[in-house]
Amino acid sequence: MLFQPKAELDAAGNLRGFIDSCRNELTVFGADLPFDENTWDISDSINLKGHGNKRHRLVFSNLETVNDNSPAPMVEPYLSFAKAYFRYMQGFRPINGTGARLVALRALEAALRESGGDANPIRSDVLIFNRAAQMIVEKYSAAAAYRHGGQLEMLSEFLCDNKLTTVSVRWRNFIKRPGDAVRVGKEFDKRRNDKMPTQAALDALPEIFLRAAEPIDVIVSSVAALLCASPDRISEVLSLPLDCEVRQENSKTGVEAYGLRWWPAKGADPMIKWVVPSMASVVQEAIAKIRKVTDESRRIAKWYEGHPEKIYLADGFEYLRCQETISMQELANVIGLIDAGSASAWCKGKLIPTIGRARSKTVRFDDVQKAVVSMLPSGFPVMDKDTGYKYSEALFVVRTNELGAQRGTYSCMIESISINQINTALGGRVEHGHQSAFTRFGYVEPDGSNINISTHQFRHYLNTLAQAGGLSQLDIAKWSGRKDIKQNAAYDHVTPGQMVQKIRDAVGDESIMFGPLAELAKKTLIPRNEFARLVVPTAHTTDLGYCIHDYTMSPCQIHMDCINCTDLICIKGDAEKERRLRIQLDEAQSLMLQAEQASKEQYFGSDRWLDHHTNTVARLSELLSIMDDPKVPKGAVIQLSPPKSSTQKISMPKKLNKLARDISNPTMELGLDSPTER
Repeated sequence: MLFQPKAELDAAGNLRGFIDSCRNELTVFGADLPFDENTWDISDSINLKGHGNKRHRLVFSNLETVNDNSPAPMVEPYLSFAKAYFRYMQGFRPINGTGARLVALRALEAALRESGGDANPIRSDVLIFNRAAQMIVEKYSAAAAYRHGGQLEMLSEFLCDNKLTTVSVRWRNFIKRPGDAVRVGKEFDKRRNDKMPTQAALDALPEIFLRAAEPIDVIVSSVAALLCASPDRISEVLSLPLDCEVRQENSKTGVEAYGLRWWPAKGADPMIKWVVPSMASVVQEAIAKIRKVTDESRRIAKWYEGHPEKIYLADGFEYLRCQETISMQELANVIGLIDAGSASAWCKGKLIPTIGRARSKTVRFDDVQKAVVSMLPSGFPVMDKDTGYKYSEALFVVRTNELGAQRGTYSCMIESISINQINTALGGRVEHGHQSAFTRFGYVEPDGSNINISTHQFRHYLNTLAQAGGLSQLDIAKWSGRKDIKQNAAYDHVTPGQMVQKIRDAVGDESIMFGPLAELAKKTLIPRNEFARLVVPTAHTTDLGYCIHDYTMSPCQIHMDCINCTDLICIKGDAEKERRLRIQLDEAQSLMLQAEQASKEQYFGSDRWLDHHTNTVARLSELLSIMDDPKVPKGAVIQLSPPKSSTQKISMPKKLNKLARDISNPTMELGLDSPTER
């Protein structure tokens, strides 16, 4: 239902109509949604992967008390508007992550209250929205504030479009997106460290993988092994089916390839990700360990698929189905509790009436059966709505509480493994008294602090390794399950030193270097790595590749004419920079045609421009021909030969000779042509 404001009504009248229609006419979140309550359970209306059996609730609390145990609600009339807006927008622009939309609503309500009047959305104006944005910036990180600011702008547009404010003014989000292009300094180092697993964690996990015996340690170390094999999202890992392994023999080599079936979480097509040979045995062992821990859970799930109204009884307890009542000890055996006392407490918690007193206490079997069956996960038997996988077909399903140390494991009930359980086991809540796999095995950081990593850090880690290794942007995106290669940039944490080292390693190696630097190995008499260090003392990124000009020797003399400079280094496989090269070639060809026409018409100086654009077109064409050559491997380092004529004042050979004279041994021969021989 599309809300249509009435022109004859003022903002207050339109607001009342909007709230009334959302309360009584919409069915988003269910026709029986308790609109007037301040907490909505929307678990059945959204599809959050990797959250196990956890219920998802919307709490319409204010900004100040959102993290309190008993948060205070927003105040009227804003509270009713917030509920109506959220329900309405979920129908037209549905989202699974509800946090940002709620934050925007809370911030606007707080700004309205602070301004001195009542919390009525019709009072919203630019000043109110500016204050709401400031509150968001003060409370959240830069990245989160930018996202929440976008939702605040959307809220402003909605109020304006639907004539729900006294003054119709559109507010624009001024919260800047945090820059992540800087690759030097403390800011880059901190950002890199925050997004990458620590070396201590990477060293500890293989040992935990080998020594793990408890279900939680087996699961979390095996998950880490899978995340180290390919850059996957944890929700994708936890959605793996039991039959996820693929083996295929190469008809030419006879070597068996091993991979896993994946269903990407953010829109990419289902795929088979082939595991690199060095990790194949590790992944196979991890899958085998997970299966061993979770086999009993799938057996229980299969039982409930065939008997949805009957409790699962372990071997040896089937006779209890014939009894009308069972003792507390028998109940403990059925549920998997420690003793009769725990069974009695369980009955009390589930509001199940008991018969008798003390040691003679009994309970009706049917009451127990109904209570247990009601604990089946929402949507059972289907675990994943997108794929249709059932709990009995899922890899990551365990018995209820099996991964928790505080409560006993149920013998008759199951649950899917959640992201929170994995992150807790990786140290996410160790500061709050929850043990991690690292603390259980005695591993800490070098400074003695607790190891704490997240599952997403493995994705950043593998993407950075792929970037440093020269894998093409398209391959990285496909490997990571992305639809857009532009998203690769957020996961690229290659350091300046790694960039420079990649170029240095290519110097003199004709298999991965193309251009003058590839010939150095034939001419230099000093160690190649030493000469590479001298020739490539530094590097910085440009629109087309990397510049290796040494600014300690001289400033750049052909600024903005990189294609005609021998200090330009390009890496094959960078799709974005190849795209820029092709755009520049199109522009250069257009300029060359204009220069040709000007030369024919004998414009003064046109011949010089014609020569320049002709050379530029030739060099761009030469560079792109190398990029398009299938014989040139992706990740190859490319440097063009010196141009026949350009604006460059110091040629590459002269620069290399100057470097040679600065070396401590003045008699060292570099095998370069002298200026007089040129």
